[in-house]
Amino acid sequence: MNAPDYLNPEIPENLKRINIPVITATAQTLKGYGCMVDDPDNFEIEIVRWPAAGWRSVDEDTGDEGGVREGTFISQWKGDVLYGRNTAVNGHYILGYSTDPNGADESHDKNPQRLLLWHANYHPDSGQLFFPLDNKPFVIPLALPGDDVKPEDFVCFYCDGSQGVYIHPNIWHEGIFPIKGEQRFLDRQGAVHARVSVDFAREFGCLVEMPLK
Repeated sequence: MNAPDYLNPEIPENLKRINIPVITATAQTLKGYGCMVDDPDNFEIEIVRWPAAGWRSVDEDTGDEGGVREGTFISQWKGDVLYGRNTAVNGHYILGYSTDPNGADESHDKNPQRLLLWHANYHPDSGQLFFPLDNKPFVIPLALPGDDVKPEDFVCFYCDGSQGVYIHPNIWHEGIFPIKGEQRFLDRQGAVHARVSVDFAREFGCLVEMPLK
């Protein structure tokens, strides 16, 4: 599968929308997905050992030594379009929209009322930590592991900005999103940065919708 063109996704027209629930992120609600983080400096990122190609196993003291990359994940609303930039892996993306992508307008400064996602991914090589640097509310949509994921499997977690969020390896996500404006997050993740994608627009003919009010 070709890598998605994140800055020119060419979303098809007239897609249906799949609404997902928004719940408050807590230690209990995040179980299975990850956990809340109070102190990023004392938190260890899970690194998954390189998989064996055959029946012989990878030696236990090898295969997980690639280390962790750290940078800043910046999410910014420009009108109806949500952009993301991840300096840890040199990524630049259109993450989502607040209206139909084909009519999106970047020239205004109105607060978005909803978020429409066209894509999500997971990292099989490591977990990922997002810690807010601006102490403002944010949301993060997540789904549990499995390549047969469907749009309806996602849940959007609301965070008040006082804590960070860590997600386990193989958890479906698409970054971390401000309610409005721009927000910065400390990002830590595995240096291998393997990415497995789902394209909601083309695979399911839909966008995944969640309210931001």
